[in-house]
Amino acid sequence: MNSFSQHHAYNRTYKEGELTLGLHIPLENYQFDTPSMEKQVELAQLAEQLGFTSLWFRDVLLEDPNFGDPAVGQIYDMMIYLAYLAGKTKEIGLGTAATVLPLRHPLRVAKEIATIDQLFPGRLFLGISSGDRRADFAALGVSHPDRGEAFVEAYHDLQEVLYQDYPIIHSKRGNIRGANLVPKPAVRIPALITGFAQQEMKWFAEHGDGWMYYPRSPHDQEVTVKRWRSLVEEYHPGAFKPFSQPMHLDLAEDPNEIPRPIRLGYRIGRNYLIELLNSYKEAGVNHLFFALFDSQRPAEEVIQELGEEVVPHFPSIQ
Repeated sequence: MNSFSQHHAYNRTYKEGELTLGLHIPLENYQFDTPSMEKQVELAQLAEQLGFTSLWFRDVLLEDPNFGDPAVGQIYDMMIYLAYLAGKTKEIGLGTAATVLPLRHPLRVAKEIATIDQLFPGRLFLGISSGDRRADFAALGVSHPDRGEAFVEAYHDLQEVLYQDYPIIHSKRGNIRGANLVPKPAVRIPALITGFAQQEMKWFAEHGDGWMYYPRSPHDQEVTVKRWRSLVEEYHPGAFKPFSQPMHLDLAEDPNEIPRPIRLGYRIGRNYLIELLNSYKEAGVNHLFFALFDSQRPAEEVIQELGEEVVPHFPSIQ
């Protein structure tokens, strides 16, 4: 029995040797414009009905036109919007990609995610990162160069307040003695390290519950995953810690259109997409979630085709 045997979304999404599929919020082809956020509830419900196992949310505070990618995330506060869509769906996993720990007080994060897990048990994935948006750091008065150290301290504080009763904590963010966080999570929440978080891989192989890394070719990802698996085995012999990644997708109308690289992903027909996903599966990727931001087709049309023609090849685990 693993640490997440009672976590419903984890067990639908992650199994050694298998690949499942998710989607990145917003479910919209807005490219570099500001997303409209229209029909997100209906599209999230459609994704759930079609067998996608997860939806992923971004932690972006400020619009920053100089950052170089869609700079406003899903506009709404990540935790609030995640909870809102949780209330509109039934079992699909809901993940943060990723909670920027240096910019959020770990006690507040703990309170928020424990509350979400009590209200929607076994549905939350906590992706966590050190952050990279300098505008957000400057606005909050947080040191960008020190974010790696802040990440580690926040991570340990978060684990203690979530899973220990009356912990004793002395950190730069505050002190706790003789007090306790309530509520506690209904089940243990997977903490998925995103990127390197300014750490060496051996750190998150030891401490994280899984790893989420940026899009790479199947060959390059296989090299990365093998190194990750080796370190996990070194620190936790016999343990399975899943590997996840996003991928930008422009799904062509022609199912036989050959792959063409776009930023962080591919324009591709569905038949070649199935081949590509099998390559990622063989490389050791356990979960891949599509960002439809750069799609040329309406998101609803793409989700429907993916759900009917692609997801059945990579179904939920349970």
